[in-house]
Amino acid sequence: MQFLQLVISGIAQGCIYGLIALGFVLIYKATETVSFAQGELMMLGAFAGLAVMTLMGLPFWVGVVSAIAAMAVFGVLLERVAIRPILGQPAFSIVMLTIGIGYVARGAITMLPAIGTETHTLPVPYKDVLWRAGGLVVNAEQVVVIGATALLCALLFATFRYSKVGIAMQAASQNQLAAYYMGIPVRRLNSMVWGLAAAVAAIAGLLLAPITFVHANMGFIGLKAFPAAVVGGFGSLPGAIVGGLIIGVVESLAGFYLPEGFKDIAAYIVVLVMLVVLPNGLFGEKLRKKV
Repeated sequence: MQFLQLVISGIAQGCIYGLIALGFVLIYKATETVSFAQGELMMLGAFAGLAVMTLMGLPFWVGVVSAIAAMAVFGVLLERVAIRPILGQPAFSIVMLTIGIGYVARGAITMLPAIGTETHTLPVPYKDVLWRAGGLVVNAEQVVVIGATALLCALLFATFRYSKVGIAMQAASQNQLAAYYMGIPVRRLNSMVWGLAAAVAAIAGLLLAPITFVHANMGFIGLKAFPAAVVGGFGSLPGAIVGGLIIGVVESLAGFYLPEGFKDIAAYIVVLVMLVVLPNGLFGEKLRKKV
């Protein structure tokens, strides 16, 4: 029963990793760029929800929708103002830019008086609700995280499979130049992808906040989400979720059964093993280059 308890906890945490990893993969597929600002976008989403619910006094569901919408708009503006002007430059430049954006976002929040330096509780209606089944105890926060992740994955699958926008995004991710010549607005799609990635990061922040509270350094969880994207395969959306679940469960089990300290490095050990066994990840595409 203890093992099952740890697995459920790991799955819930892995869902958070998977959602942040989704942002990595979405942006990479659209622009072949790795954005290391995803963790900070998640943090900004949590603070946006906190501001809407506590400062503005809006109901929980209105606050959730408002925070997600605000972060989607922020993601679009971020792409147009900061990312688009340097597209075409070496990938290293764009990576460094996203790292800088993350530091700026964290510093901006920290400078807010009486807000950025404190730890806050997100007011959610399911806080501290427990369900017991025999010897198993499940928190409502964990159930909400798992359920919301499953629902979001279903929505993303339907969007990319059946909507014109989703199909256009897939075409642009395969070959931007060919998509452009076919009349697909590639630049507009790139903005939408950044907005979608920011919205997904906000959802992850709103789901994580009731478990770990809201604070300026919560974005560092993105360092665990990046291994999740690598394990699943950096170009695969389902792989991001599966990789997140693997990292979450391994981390949970390592924290209980292994000596102290192994929990913090478990994700990176899994990545090293994966890179040796399957360099492209579980669902990654095999790329061959002729020379």
